[in-house]
Amino acid sequence: MDRPWIQIPIHDCCEPLLALPSGVRRWHPHPYAALGAPYPAGTDPFQLRWSVLQRLLRAQHWLQEQHPELELIVFDAYRPLAVQQFMVEHSLSLPGATPEAVAAIWAPPNPDPSAPPPHSTGAAVDLTLAERWGAVVDMGGAIDALGPVSRPDHFAEADPEAPEGVWHQRRGWLAAAMGRAGFVRHPGEWWHFSWGDQLWAWQTGVPQARYGRVAAED
Repeated sequence: MDRPWIQIPIHDCCEPLLALPSGVRRWHPHPYAALGAPYPAGTDPFQLRWSVLQRLLRAQHWLQEQHPELELIVFDAYRPLAVQQFMVEHSLSLPGATPEAVAAIWAPPNPDPSAPPPHSTGAAVDLTLAERWGAVVDMGGAIDALGPVSRPDHFAEADPEAPEGVWHQRRGWLAAAMGRAGFVRHPGEWWHFSWGDQLWAWQTGVPQARYGRVAAED
């Protein structure tokens, strides 16, 4: 997958990574930790930069004003470079996986600080919708699914009364909540949103990104 946003320069504002507040629901157990991904001791994958967290709370508030029966549930947030490498290799090992399909949703675990994987910056979050205090809702495709089903508008032409139409509507609700808070969505992933990273700068026309890679030991 072409990633033109990696040409955007980065001027890191040095905001800290902070844990998600208790009001934001987390996926449990954490999916990559459960697979054995090599998180350094003490690393919390449910962390984001301070300003990103504030916007996530705004998105949650707007969603619950519009759809009181729903809440956000965070699947993954901060991801060290070693975990990115692990997950790329894991995805390539899945039945039917191709390098092209994996590259469409997994950024290379690039150690170059000028082109960091989005999650390594603390500016990107993978999330979906869930019933308040209940089950995750069906969005028509799992987070990290390979293939066209991961594209945000995969079900755009579906009959609104059909299940596919409902899935498209739910993807739209998620995008609307995150967009109201200033996030941008990855063009190939319905679940991936960011604020302040290179993708955000590229989509919004900002000349530089606010966040670069955070080393797991920092």
